[in-house]
Amino acid sequence: MSRNDKAYFEELKKKIVAMMQQSYPGINPSISEWRGQEITDFQEELLRKANAHISEKWFYNHMKSVSRTLPRIDVLNLLCKYAGYANWDDFVFKNQDLISAAQSENTSADAVTKPDAIRANHYFLLIPFAAIIIFLIFFGIFKLFNTREYKFCFYDFDTKEPITNSKIEVKVLLEGETPASSFCSNDGCFFLKTDKSLVRLVVSTPYYQTDTITRIVRKLNPNEIVSLHANDYALMIHYFSQMKVDDWGKRRIRLDSMIDDGAMIYQLYNEKNAASGMELLNKQEFIDKLTMPSGSLKNIEVLDTKFHAGKIMVLRFRVKLPV
Repeated sequence: MSRNDKAYFEELKKKIVAMMQQSYPGINPSISEWRGQEITDFQEELLRKANAHISEKWFYNHMKSVSRTLPRIDVLNLLCKYAGYANWDDFVFKNQDLISAAQSENTSADAVTKPDAIRANHYFLLIPFAAIIIFLIFFGIFKLFNTREYKFCFYDFDTKEPITNSKIEVKVLLEGETPASSFCSNDGCFFLKTDKSLVRLVVSTPYYQTDTITRIVRKLNPNEIVSLHANDYALMIHYFSQMKVDDWGKRRIRLDSMIDDGAMIYQLYNEKNAASGMELLNKQEFIDKLTMPSGSLKNIEVLDTKFHAGKIMVLRFRVKLPV
C-alpha cells in the first residue's frame, strides 16, 4: 500500500465514523477501538444503507489494524457508498486536496527541525516541561483524594425486585472521556470509581428497555438504586417459546402486530452447531418457526431488540441448549 493509499483509507475510516455518529452519537470516535456491539451496529448500518455485508474477521483485519494492502476495490466502493460517495474514485477525487494539504504540512514541519535549532530551543523547552510535570503530579494527587467508588444496583420498576441472572451492559459517559462499557455482576450491581459529581450511564439488557441514566452522586451515599422498565415484547417472545399454547392462530396475530414488516431478525448459533454462526430470518419465517407446534424455536434467549414506531425493527436471539 502506497503512502497516499494509506492516507486515503485512513480518511475514509474517519468518514465512516462520522456517518455512524449520526445514528449512534455515543459510539467510540476511534474506529480501531470498536468491538462487539459497535461492530454489529456498523454491520447492520452497512446492510441497511449500502446493501452490503462484511464479516467481523474482515473488520478486524482491515479496520482495527493497519493492513499492508488496500481492501478489494468492490469493498472500497461499498464503504465509500455508505460514507456518502459514489465509489472509491469519487472519494479520492473529492478528498485529494485534504490529503495533499496534510502531507505538505508534515513535510514542512520536518524541514524546520534542524540539529542547531534543537540545541537552541533545549533550554526554552526544559522549564515549561518541568512546570507541566509538577502540575501533573499535583493534579494526580487531587484526583486520588477525590475519587470515590459508587455502587449502582438495578431493579425492576414494576416488581421492585433486583434484576439478576441477566446480561446488564453499562456504558459510562463521562465528560471529556471516551465511553467505557462493562457488565454487571450476577447480583445486578455495577461499581464505578470516579471523581466526577455528575454521572451518565447508558444501561441495556435484553429484557428491559435501554435507558440513559443521569445521576448526581454524593460521596456520603455511595449506593445508588436504578429502576428499569421491562421490555414487554422481548419477554412475550421468550414466554411464547416456552409455553404450550393450543390457540396458535391468536399467537400468530399477536406476533404479527408486534413485529415490523421489514424487520431484520437474526438467529445466532454456537460455533460448534453452525459454521455460519448466524441466520437472517424475515418476519414470516420467524413467526412460522415460533408458532408451529413442531417449530424449531424452543426456549428463546433474546439478546437485543430495536424498535421503530412501536414495533420491533431488529431482533437478535439464540436458542438456549439443554444443559
